[in-house]
Amino acid sequence: MNLSRGARSLAQWLLLGGLVGVVCGGASALFLHLLEQATAFREAHPVIIYTLPLAGLVIGALYAKWGKPIRGGNNLIIDTVHEGDQQIPLRMAPMVLLGTVLTHLFGGSAGREGTAVQMGGSLADALSHRLRVSADTRRELLAAGIAGGFGSVFGTPIAGAVFGLEVVVVGRLGYEALLPALVASVVGDLVTRSLGIVHTVYPTPAALALSVWVLAKWLAFAVAVAGVAILFVEATHRLKKLLEGRVPWLPVRMAIGGLAVVGLWKLVGTNAYLGLGVPTIVRSFIDPELPEAAFAWKLLFTAVTLGSGFLGGEVTPLFFIGAALGNVLARLLGLPVDLGAAVGMAALFAAAANTPLSLSIMAVELVGASVLPHVAIVSTVAYLLTGHRGIYPSQRIARLKHGGPLLSRLVPLRELPGESSKPPPQPTPPESSQP
Repeated sequence: MNLSRGARSLAQWLLLGGLVGVVCGGASALFLHLLEQATAFREAHPVIIYTLPLAGLVIGALYAKWGKPIRGGNNLIIDTVHEGDQQIPLRMAPMVLLGTVLTHLFGGSAGREGTAVQMGGSLADALSHRLRVSADTRRELLAAGIAGGFGSVFGTPIAGAVFGLEVVVVGRLGYEALLPALVASVVGDLVTRSLGIVHTVYPTPAALALSVWVLAKWLAFAVAVAGVAILFVEATHRLKKLLEGRVPWLPVRMAIGGLAVVGLWKLVGTNAYLGLGVPTIVRSFIDPELPEAAFAWKLLFTAVTLGSGFLGGEVTPLFFIGAALGNVLARLLGLPVDLGAAVGMAALFAAAANTPLSLSIMAVELVGASVLPHVAIVSTVAYLLTGHRGIYPSQRIARLKHGGPLLSRLVPLRELPGESSKPPPQPTPPESSQP
């Protein structure tokens, strides 16, 4: 009987997870194709960057009129996984795709993971409502949508599956969604590749044996990564709150942000910090003369772009910041530059998103298994040192990172001290706390 139930469950998730994977993979392929075209056009016609403030005004007006229900972005997806009271509007998928492509076309510094996750989540939720599945199945399909979007847009299906589980609750994996997340992520990646998408190939660092001295270097490396992760998170969130308080109308906020990005672009005199910045990420693996301030400039460009309301994700900019930072730290600490760039690339996002496990796996999928012990150590230490903050304030947490009893409920990071003025939730009584 148990075998029969297991077979039915497997068949269900192969079907439902596969459907989610197909729609996520197709959406990611379209998105990546348009993104490539937009980037190529901008690089061929850099004069278009001057119109970024006008683009911000137009995109902001579109979102002010039709985008209010989806303004939460990735946080809306995470909140829906936990609360599930309303359907994620299907309009999220086309609107976030259009907004992100336009952000990149005109020179904003943003990523692609946020767009892929939001498209995946909204499409998966539309599918769950069309099929009239149960509330529990719907939550699992939402996790599959996150996984399918993330895995297909980066070509990292195993990391995508784990990310779909890890990002929802800090420090806890929801294994009940493991199979649909894995199916959706693998199928999504296969669909994206079958549609002609070719992902970036990064250099593979040589193996480096762990020793006490090497471990000490990685601990110092992790402290620096955590510090930059905190700087990125706080700068982006605080700038967003500042602009929302001073400039209530979104189109004007985005126009101001666009004007600031254009000013920064003219100040530094290079296009390297616009858009995704993939060429500089690859350069960080091989160039021992990469400018020391490259990571700081990209952080500033991205914080201004996202903080003012432009569309896009944080992953690729954080890859840029982390790889460039890793390049510099490796030179200072006497570590191989390519290994430092690889570890920094993954660990910075792991710390900023509270996802050390999935990003350690992602590093292996992107650059090879030789990076695993090093990236796992740095990601874990940096994750702990960043405290209870992250780029997704809607992430829930059940137990504080420094330990102690379970909290009385799953608490959003935004409600913890340091994230808002609200008092911290009270822990459950010790006798009722279970690990």
